[in-house]
Formats: sequence, structure tokens, C-alpha cells
Amino acid sequence: MPFNTELTRRLGITVPVVQGGMQHVGYAELASAVSNAGGLGIITALIWPEPEGLRQEIRKCRKMTSRPFAVNITLLPALVPPDYDAYAQVVIDEGVKIVETAGNSPGPVISKLKKAGVIVLHKCTTIRHAQSAVKLGVDFLSIDGFECAGHVGESDITNFILLSKARQTLKVPFIASGGFADGQGLAAALALGACGVNMGTRFLCTVESPIHQNIKEQIVRAEETDTALVLRRWRNTTRLYKNKVTEQALKVEQESKTGEFSEIAPFVSGKRGREVFINGDPEYGVWTAGQVIGLIHDIPNCKDLVARIEKEAEETLREKLALFTPPSKL
Repeated sequence: MPFNTELTRRLGITVPVVQGGMQHVGYAELASAVSNAGGLGIITALIWPEPEGLRQEIRKCRKMTSRPFAVNITLLPALVPPDYDAYAQVVIDEGVKIVETAGNSPGPVISKLKKAGVIVLHKCTTIRHAQSAVKLGVDFLSIDGFECAGHVGESDITNFILLSKARQTLKVPFIASGGFADGQGLAAALALGACGVNMGTRFLCTVESPIHQNIKEQIVRAEETDTALVLRRWRNTTRLYKNKVTEQALKVEQESKTGEFSEIAPFVSGKRGREVFINGDPEYGVWTAGQVIGLIHDIPNCKDLVARIEKEAEETLREKLALFTPPSKL
């Protein structure tokens, strides 16, 4: 086992790679496959409209792996918000020891989890938000660069700067998220001060990912330029795969005279996005993807992917270390 980072030590994993929480994707099948491969798999809580559904998925995952896995709880604006406290209680009741949190006003959920002894990884797109999360007592921060899929924040800071700033300013360990797909990326993240990486889009394109094969093949064909940013007008900037629906949404966003969200809502429907993963038509609705799609060229199983990342990272670090030649002693 070549890696011994704060992340591997405290989470009990062997490779410092976390599978990001993904709506419509983070089921037990994928989470257990990542955990069995040595990384940290994550079940996404809000896939289930009721907490009891999450409870059953946790129990299912436990039958599929004896290794650590986590649950993602993302707090997003909603007219009728989910009962986040109830989801957190299910996590605690079922003995899950690691939770990834993200989104707005996570304080009450984080406090509840910490009182129960749960390790909390909180995802942030800015250092300011990261510092606020530190005050809430989180154990790890997931620093999410502008390259990432989904909600990118409003600061547009890419990981090369964001990770270095995190290294300079944060007093808790952090992992790098956004733009990672291979061992060279893991090695770079470690060099910049991270103790691991979080990957979403890369795990989306694996054998165990519960999405249609057509979408996986579309990711393989895609370039790093095949994403688009929408909803900036409403300060909810989101990176999506660039398709006809995304272009229609952008047209509405740019040309709307009222600025009413109701005008764009039909184009960014999460229900249509879910259907993309089921029916395999990449043009049917909007779906999230990071710029890292340009670095993805195959559809491996999770075991092979994580092993390859581990091997590439070790070889890269050894190779770069060899560039340093100590001065000879006279």
C-alpha cells in the first residue's frame, strides 16, 4: 500500500480516492464497487424522496461491501425542503461513520452528525466557505474547483489556485475535487497539499455506474470543451453537458426580459435529466458533467480504475522525485 495520507488513515481506505455524491447515480452498486476497490464509495441520500429509502439502500450496500462507505447529504434551496434532519438520523441509526455534506446552511446537519461521532467531509467552492465550515467542526474539506460538474459557485477559481490557497490558509485536511480522472491528477493534488481526490464524472463512466451505456460512450467521445455554464443569472451557476437543451436554456437565460426563473425551469428539469440516464439519449435533457470528460477515454470497472489510478500516481511521484538530485558531498 503506497499511500498513507490523512484521508486513508482516518477513513480506513487504501487509495485516497473518493467517489463524489451524484444524484440519480449514487446507488449501493456503485458505492460498494468503489469501496471494494479501495476508495470511498458514496450513496446519495436525496435519490430517495423519503429517509426510509435511504435506510434500505445503506443496508443493501452493507451486504455488498465490508469496507467503509459514506452518504452524501446535499442541502439545496427548495420551496418545500427535504427533512434533512431525518436523513441524518437514518445515517446515525444505521451506523454509517462518514458523511459528505454540501450546499446551503449545513450547520444543523453537521452539528447533529458530529455529536454522533460521524466524520464529515464538506464540499466548498471558495476558501471563505471552507473557513466557515471549519468553524462548524468538519473533519475534512472537499475543495471544488471551477472545472467541476454541477454547482461550480460564483467565483470561477480553478483548482490550481484554489488548492494552493487551501494549503496556505486552512487548518484542516482537504481533498481536491473537480478535474480528476487519473493517477497523474492524484499525484498533482497531493503535491499541492491535498490528502486525496474526489471524482464524480470519472466514476459516472464505469461499468458499475447505473446509467445507460449510450451516455457512458458519449462521455468517452466528448472533449473538455463539451460543457456549458447555465443559471449564472440566478447565481446558481451549474456546469452541464453541452447539448441542444442546454443551448436552449442558455438562450432563454440570455434573452429573457423578465428574469423569471419560471422561463428556464422547463429546460433544466431534474426529471428530464434523470430520463437521460435511463433512456440513453444525451440530447433529451440536461445532465451534469465536468470538464474532465476530455480526459476520459474508456469505461473500466471500478476495481481496474482505482488500481490504475493508484499505480499511475505512485509511478508519477517516484518519477518526479527522481528529478531532484541531492548535491554531492565533498
